[in-house]
Amino acid sequence: MKGSLAVIVSAVVILTVVLFASRKLRLSPRYERTPRSLNPWNSQDKGIDPSDEV
Repeated sequence: MKGSLAVIVSAVVILTVVLFASRKLRLSPRYERTPRSLNPWNSQDKGIDPSDEV
């Protein structure tokens, strides 16, 4: 009984630490980068024709 209680308490502690760390780190913005400034290459993705001179 003591062994199973220790396993359950350990699992709860580990889950709490993992959930706290995942909320703190927020890894998803790393993979959703947006360009800082438009250049002729990535402006085409926004529908801007780079050959039009202003």
